[in-house]
This record gives sequence, structure tokens and C-alpha cells, in this order.
Amino acid sequence: MSVADYMAAANGHYYATRDPLGTQGDFTTAPEISQMFGEMVGVWIADLWSRAGSPAFRYVELGPGRGTLADDALRAMARFGCVPVGIDLVETSPTLRAAQHIRLPAAEHHDEVDALPDDAPLFVVANEFFDALPIHQYVRVADGWRERMIERRDSILAPVAGGIQVDDAIPAALRSQPEGTIVETMPVAAAIMQRCAFRLARQGGAMLAIDYGYAGPAAGDTLQAMKAHQFTDPFADPGEVDLTAHVDFTTLAAAAHDVGVSVSALATQGEWLQRLGIDARLRSLSVAAPNRAEELKGQRDRLVEAIAMGSLFKVMAFTAPGWPAPAGFTGDAA
Repeated sequence: MSVADYMAAANGHYYATRDPLGTQGDFTTAPEISQMFGEMVGVWIADLWSRAGSPAFRYVELGPGRGTLADDALRAMARFGCVPVGIDLVETSPTLRAAQHIRLPAAEHHDEVDALPDDAPLFVVANEFFDALPIHQYVRVADGWRERMIERRDSILAPVAGGIQVDDAIPAALRSQPEGTIVETMPVAAAIMQRCAFRLARQGGAMLAIDYGYAGPAAGDTLQAMKAHQFTDPFADPGEVDLTAHVDFTTLAAAAHDVGVSVSALATQGEWLQRLGIDARLRSLSVAAPNRAEELKGQRDRLVEAIAMGSLFKVMAFTAPGWPAPAGFTGDAA
């Protein structure tokens, strides 16, 4: 099977059968590190909502984990009178839906973006969502490009080059790469991004995508697996490890541009959080709980500093036609 089919099947089982987050799980996301992360998302929404004329809107999150980000963001938004008419979560895992229901009992669950209500503008948050979607991988061989396939060899799974030439699937800027080079594409992520963009164009609102990734096109193998907070072989234990790949934000931007949605410049997570005021929030929390000041500073540094998550994770915003420019971004749009 293709890498994309393998990733879809493995992650489908993985997320449906467990809560993968936290110290007892396989990985930790930014909202689980600190309340400040979700609060900055809430501040970002409240600011844009206010400058857009304070319309009725729905809060939407794609792959919301345990609901921690939504809980923190909605609390911060409420301080500014920014209260959604509905909370809509796109989640397919029964285990995670149950965890989300505990934190957000008023939320409605949906299996896909197309099922979201169409009665109001949407503020959509996608934090570490796109990285878990299936990617296609292509490898350069002596006479061109082949899709990377997964093959069983003596009970062991391993990647191999497929038999069909697929040069047209490779971005033109990357086709002359040397033999052995791997190039990734993410059509599933692009399709979901385009569906979200259609909703923004039709209903109004904005979307925030936060993930580890890059501005493409770029070559390289980014497929990775996490188990008990350690990197492991992505092909060794299918369905029992978290499979992810770096997100090409240029692909997401192109999908949104195609339907007329405005796209921000790409920012690093550290830059974006600082522009939104995470350092001021750190001071406020530290004054309120001086015994936790060192702990809180450590949380902030993990989110912001380049040696931690600050540079690897990127942030991009998408806004409906006619809506104000979102806060936290500088420079030219992607």
C-alpha cells in the first residue's frame, strides 16, 4: 500500500482506541503544556471578532484533543464579551470525544468539516491537526520518480519504490533532485483546508492553523512516529504509535487562495505568541501565584523559545473576504 494509505489506516486505529496525550500517553501538545497557549488563541479571536464588528459566530476546532485549548480560549474570550453561539468540534475518536465532552458539555461533535452548521461566521482553530493527516511520499530513482509504497518482508514492514513513474506528481521546482531524494505531498490536508476556506468565504470568519512545518516546496522525509514521548520506527508497530509529518504551509495557503480567502504571512509560534502578549500574561499569572513563577516561566519558554517549540512550530491565519487583518503577523502574505 502507499504511505498515505498506511498512515490513514494506522492513525485511524491509533486515535480511535486511546487518549494519546500527556505524561501517560505518547506526546504532549502546546495546550497541555500551559493555559497561556489557549488563552493567546482566545485573545486572538476576541481581537479579530471585535474589529469585525462583534458578529454572532461559532467556535470550531479541528482535532481538539481533550478540549483543553478550547476551554482556555473560550474562557479568555469571555473576558471580552466574545461568546460564541455554538461550539463545534470536528472529531472522530470516541475516546477523545468523551474527554472533550467533560470539558465542553455544550459542544456539538461532527465527523467532518462539511457537517458544520452554516448559520453564522466561523472561527476555526486547527492546532496540530494537519500533521496527522496522510501524506504521499515519492522517491527519486535512476529513471525518474516513483511513489513510495509499504511492503511486508519476512513479517517486517519497509518502504520501497513503486513500479509506476509519477514525475507529474512532483512540483516542477523539485523534479531535478538527485537519486534517493524524497518529496512529500499532502492532498488530504489541502482538500480539508479548501473546505474550510469555502466555509469562510461563504459564511465569514477566520481560521488559525498551528503546526510544525515549513514553507514549501521542499524535499525531505518528515514522516515520524512517537511512542511514550520517544521517536520510534514508523513501520514497526502500526496502529500503536502516533504517525505525523511536517506540514507544508504553502500548500495550505494555495488551497485557501483558490477560493478567495486571505492568507497571512507565516509566523513562528514563538513570534506569534509574543506579539499576542504571552509575556504580559506570564507576569500576571506569576504575580497571582508567586510560588509557581518558575514553573510558569518554564512553560512559556517551552512554547516560545527557538530551542523548544518556538521555531519549529508555525502559525498561519486565513480570513474571509472583507474581514480585518489578523493580529500577530507581519510582512507580506503567503
